[in-house]
Amino acid sequence: MVVLPETPKGIHNSLFLKKLKAISPSNSYPSSPIPSSPIIHKFTYSMMEENIENAEIIINKWALNSAPASLFDQRKEAKEFLNSVKNLRRAMHFLVSEHRASNKLVTAQNLMQIAMKRLEKELCMILSVHRDQLDPESLSGLSSDDSSNFYEDEMGADEEIKLALESIAKVEREGANAMSDLKSIADCMISAGYGQEFFKIYKIIRKSIVDEGLYLLGVEKFKASQIQKMNKENLDNLIKNWMISVKIAIKTLFSGEKTLCDLVFSASESLRVSSFYEITKEGAMHLFRFPESVAKTKKSPLRIFQLMELHEAISILWPEIELIFNSESTSGIKSQAFSSLQKLGESVRSILSEFQSTMQKDSSKDQISGGGIHPLTRIATTYISSLADYSLILSDILSDSPTLKNYTKLPESYFESPNSEDNSVTPQVSVCLAWLILVLLCKLDRKAELYKDVSLSYLFLANNLQFIIQNVCTTRLKIVLGDDWILKHIKKLKQYALNYETMAWNKVFSSLPQKPYQELSADAIGECFQKFNAAFLEAYKKQKSWVVLDGKLRDELKLSIARKLVPAYREFCEVYLVGMSGARNLEMVVRFSPDDLGNYLSDLFHGAESSDSLSSWSSLSISQSCIPICNQKLYAV
Repeated sequence: MVVLPETPKGIHNSLFLKKLKAISPSNSYPSSPIPSSPIIHKFTYSMMEENIENAEIIINKWALNSAPASLFDQRKEAKEFLNSVKNLRRAMHFLVSEHRASNKLVTAQNLMQIAMKRLEKELCMILSVHRDQLDPESLSGLSSDDSSNFYEDEMGADEEIKLALESIAKVEREGANAMSDLKSIADCMISAGYGQEFFKIYKIIRKSIVDEGLYLLGVEKFKASQIQKMNKENLDNLIKNWMISVKIAIKTLFSGEKTLCDLVFSASESLRVSSFYEITKEGAMHLFRFPESVAKTKKSPLRIFQLMELHEAISILWPEIELIFNSESTSGIKSQAFSSLQKLGESVRSILSEFQSTMQKDSSKDQISGGGIHPLTRIATTYISSLADYSLILSDILSDSPTLKNYTKLPESYFESPNSEDNSVTPQVSVCLAWLILVLLCKLDRKAELYKDVSLSYLFLANNLQFIIQNVCTTRLKIVLGDDWILKHIKKLKQYALNYETMAWNKVFSSLPQKPYQELSADAIGECFQKFNAAFLEAYKKQKSWVVLDGKLRDELKLSIARKLVPAYREFCEVYLVGMSGARNLEMVVRFSPDDLGNYLSDLFHGAESSDSLSSWSSLSISQSCIPICNQKLYAV
């Protein structure tokens, strides 16, 4: 039975055992096998005693109560101090292995505690005094080689530039020295079994720096319930600030902190990982939880643009997030960022679905005066064209959307997938936005049925489809939907215009005799003129209040009608007006000359458009102020 020697007096039992374990042969500084020769063994013991005595001189010199100045201001003495601690540790290792009952072990342990207290103070001073040189922004772009090369390249510059570069170089040198000193202290304390003591001090000071950095970035700590109750203006400001802050936080604050942790704790993988986690977890979790809280707020249609911008911000930064928070301990932080990404996507898809449903459920019975553009058309088309500006973000969000599968159930003759020429636009986005426009067109078909005059219903459809096509051609929708989509809908527009023309002017055309002309009596001719007069006046009076806002479409409609009507009427007059010579009240019978018809037709389609609105769409009153600033120029109507 082996009996362990009694714990030396003056040393607390649990602390002593803890530090003995730290300097045991299994630790990072294995000693050579102890020689078995008594002479050599005695020589080694004497050398270890000498190490302790030498260490005592240096360590006591820098004891807390005798040396208030910084040890690391004296580079040579700092090196001697660290070497003395290293030699002291080797001596303790030897004594633990061979002479655990030696009183020298008590002395060595007391010296070690004094040395560790001194290093703890040095740690606090370095972290505090060199706070500016150790800021995360400087650390995130750390490259001493690049800085020195730049300095050398600029040596021929003006004196002011030289002074500025020298100042920068000095700050960088101080930062590099501070980092080197921190690493030296960490290596020394970890090897001596005081890694946790170092970690506690380091964590407190560095966490305060990270928290302060986030506070200066404007990252405030709100509960999810507070965000959901926040008014629109305050929430908008928070979102804008977050968009700026998250980029800085990832690229400088967290990146710089990880750089410092990796360097300082290179001697201990467990402390390296846990220190970075403990320092950043609270701030990072709060930062990445904010978008998820926003995603859970009331889903208004206009909120979708901010949600997509938040989604884009995280997506762009995602590779760096994965790189910085790459350990098992920080996986929770990464999971929170990914959760926010998912919740934002779900919220965007939900708003798109609700937008579609709102169009389909719109039940307003108001007729737009003159067959003009319906408020639903203006609102929905402007909204959809705004979505097109986020096509790349929507591509990510819609890539796994199950709702897209329902779009292909319609007959191909009714809905064909758009063919965008831009490879950056995915089919998911093109199909989604084309589907929303299709839903709008179907709703407009139903609203056209409210007009009792069939010709006016076709003019209404032509007006609204022209507005949609024009919006597509002048926004990113042209890229998203492609030329084929535009050509197909222009063809449909022409058909609407032809249907309008046929229904609105057929009675006027049919009032004229058909070719070949027959010989008619003066009374019959007069009756034909009166019939034409009545039909033309009726059509003119009715359509004068109708409206076509698009100038090109308006001119094309009037020109098409004139090309068919004026030549036919002119020929009718040339054939039959001779038979009316000498007739009484001829000016009452022939009320219009061929040139008069053109003048009357030029007055058509200028009626004032109604300003009717849709109560069910009041929540989606899109104006230029609602569109993202970078896209406002696309929406001038």
